[in-house]
Amino acid sequence: MSDIKIINDPVFGFIKIPRGLILNVICHPLMQRLTRIRQLGMASVVYPGAQHTRFLHSIGAFHLVSEALLSLQQKGVFIFESEVEAVQIAILLHDIGHGPFSHVLENSLISGISHEDISLLMMEKMNREMDGMLTLAIKIFKDEYPKRFLHQLISSQLDMDRLDYLRRDSFFTGVSEGNIGSARIIKMLDVENDALVVDQKGIYSIENYLISRRLMYWQVYLHKTAVGCEAILVNLLKRAKHLVRKGHQLFASPALAYFLVNDVDRAFFDSHQEALQNYCALDDNDIWSSVKVWMNDTDPVLSMLATDLVDRRVFKVEVFDKPIPEEVIAERLAQICQHTGLSTDDATYLMSANTVNKKMYSMEDDHITIKCKDGTCKDISQASELFDVTHLSMKNSKYYLCYQRF
Repeated sequence: MSDIKIINDPVFGFIKIPRGLILNVICHPLMQRLTRIRQLGMASVVYPGAQHTRFLHSIGAFHLVSEALLSLQQKGVFIFESEVEAVQIAILLHDIGHGPFSHVLENSLISGISHEDISLLMMEKMNREMDGMLTLAIKIFKDEYPKRFLHQLISSQLDMDRLDYLRRDSFFTGVSEGNIGSARIIKMLDVENDALVVDQKGIYSIENYLISRRLMYWQVYLHKTAVGCEAILVNLLKRAKHLVRKGHQLFASPALAYFLVNDVDRAFFDSHQEALQNYCALDDNDIWSSVKVWMNDTDPVLSMLATDLVDRRVFKVEVFDKPIPEEVIAERLAQICQHTGLSTDDATYLMSANTVNKKMYSMEDDHITIKCKDGTCKDISQASELFDVTHLSMKNSKYYLCYQRF
């Protein structure tokens, strides 16, 4: 019997999966749950090809980290085979705690606990089921292992997670700006003083990577139509939760109903074992099946929002470079009340004001370090002729005002 399984990936081609622990992790129900969660949430309303899943992204990240580990070993960096397997498992499981539609659940049905926290809870659950076989992977994931460069491969400003999602999201959306030279970046990686560095020959690939990431955020991840559609879904779930609390009977899967009924935060997760069980049962299908039924609900606000989402009647979105004046928000809210006859409290569900802050590069996080020809190491902001450190780490803010169309 062959000692490997093959996955044919549209981005990287044939990906080899070794039988044993890694294949067992991939086949685990919590990992398979990611096949039912789309990678880009509501971005498919703008880019119809963006139907790929978080499972496929995790497999791609696994492939890239495998290539990176092999390249580092070939350069003389000593890495135990047990460490290789642990890093591969950690990158496979790095997104396992994501809820339906990316970050939507974090903004509507739960609070005070991130998908990273839930990922760790799920890893620990799997580790108990697998008799502690994932202990080393969890240590590396939590950055509690002595070789810190292994954690950087999973989570840093130049990790395999980002290299995969830029390539993959570019491929499935058709936005060519995200098609970075991941293979060259990986070949240029090295380790100095227990930290990942990039050979100076790879500096142009890093510059392209940073620019591509910036373009993909504003063209894809934060495209105003996708933001407007996500605002509908967030408000829809908040309205459903509000109605259930008032005794309104709503159709929902058992897992979704659990989060509509309960106030779920970090303390709740820690004290209620069934909270994680219900979260593990949630995927995109729970949301869509409920939303389709809610289109015919007697509550006019819930029905309107559900119909907006299913029929792709996206909120109108205005983008501001400065904080949105309160009088503008009040004016839009008054217009909604006038058109719908709803009270001010009910009408607030038909609009949303969001602030988005993004940096192309953060000086506070793990730096991207360039290894110069003379052996010295410099931060990319100092080694690059293209970037000025002031502009490189400058926070770019945009303000989105989304509201119902009439």
